[in-house]
Amino acid sequence: MATYLVGDIQGCLDDLLILLEQVHFNPNQDQLWLTGDLVARGPKSLETLRFVKELGQAAITVLGNHDLHLLAVSQGIAKVKAKDKTAPIFEAPDSQELIHWLRHQPLLAKHPQHNFIMSHAGISPQWNTTVAQECAQEVEAILQSDDWVWLLANMYSNMPDQWHPSLQGIERYRYIINAFTRMRFCFPDGRLDMACKLPFEQVDPNELMPWFQLNNRQHIKEKIIFGHWAALMGHQDTNVIGLDTGCVWGNCMTLLRWEDKQMFSTPCPVYSG
Repeated sequence: MATYLVGDIQGCLDDLLILLEQVHFNPNQDQLWLTGDLVARGPKSLETLRFVKELGQAAITVLGNHDLHLLAVSQGIAKVKAKDKTAPIFEAPDSQELIHWLRHQPLLAKHPQHNFIMSHAGISPQWNTTVAQECAQEVEAILQSDDWVWLLANMYSNMPDQWHPSLQGIERYRYIINAFTRMRFCFPDGRLDMACKLPFEQVDPNELMPWFQLNNRQHIKEKIIFGHWAALMGHQDTNVIGLDTGCVWGNCMTLLRWEDKQMFSTPCPVYSG
């Protein structure tokens, strides 16, 4: 049995299938972990949802910001973004089944044997593993309840940008969602910055730092696997691995086999202008 981890798919199903064929992925023996953003700007968002769902226990996916936006669109809370190719999902006969399945996926997943933990954007620098798991479970419980539409309707804001255990209600849930699905840079005091999307080498470290390089970040013993930040192009350091290598932008899709840490990649056409 092999454990494979892959970056953002964003509807680029053909590229994922090329990688899975390359490594001889067998869903009866192997497991595929996905960093979220299954849908959005690639041509096969509907087919991607169906494929991952049909893998059953052979696939573990976390929710990304595009996945949450899809859920919001499904309830009329938001509109399909101009560059997204997700409209076929809402016209499909299994649309409601797919939406129900998607909102029951986690924000955070921890492998029971291997030493890694996965979320779409990362782990708030102010959280240890226990706090991160508890926060994820709070929001997951609402997404899977009758209050899920209320949560999605109130998630669109950059504030609050600073974590405190005393946060309550929608402000608490909004921070949790933003940290898990939208975070890239932090200010030196730990506040989240939602505007900058550059590679961190191009940013003044006195002004902004990647969440994983903040000096006072809480210690997490597990390796953190994340996607979301295509500009990092697969950056790795001591305890983080970024797997979004910009497939949808015409770069490549990257797959990691955990057991031997071998990387596989396939070049991708430009799907998003």
